[in-house]
Amino acid sequence: MHKSSRRSFIIGSAAGIIATSITSPAIAASRSRIDSRVDTAMRELRNLGNRFSNLIDSSAGILIMPRIRRGSIGLGTSYGEGSLLIGQAPVEYYSMASVSIGPQFGIQRYSSAMFFTSERSLARFRRQDGWTVGADLGYTLIDQGDVVDIDSNTYLDDVYGVIFGQEGLHLGITLEGSKYSRIVR
Repeated sequence: MHKSSRRSFIIGSAAGIIATSITSPAIAASRSRIDSRVDTAMRELRNLGNRFSNLIDSSAGILIMPRIRRGSIGLGTSYGEGSLLIGQAPVEYYSMASVSIGPQFGIQRYSSAMFFTSERSLARFRRQDGWTVGADLGYTLIDQGDVVDIDSNTYLDDVYGVIFGQEGLHLGITLEGSKYSRIVR
């Protein structure tokens, strides 16, 4: 096998693995399925301790993505759908798609929540479909994981991001860009 065909094979194989390991926007979840997953994720988040219960109760809004799938081999992609909760009720639905680069490998599923602790930060998020740029150092081994994460949405004092419920196998140090988009369900 020549160097160029070997390189093409490796790149093609990596792209195929990534493409088949994450949920495609074409297979979008229904509103009731998103609501059910959000309820389950909120119970899991409350069970993490009083600190999270207090944050849930005091936030102006919470963007919860109950099921994000991520796949990577050098280049990573992820996709998930969830809802924006205000007063514990879903008011809008969002999708999150991201691309990451850096030394990384694996397939992972996780949940995330962004807590908007002020009306100002919540209004700013709702006014715009936004990109975030971030960097993280993280690992997930089967059902335990940890992430050190900084991004342009969560470095502000009035927005907090939490990643929880990691499952799978994923290792990496990455630079990532994510796009949050309002969706109609």
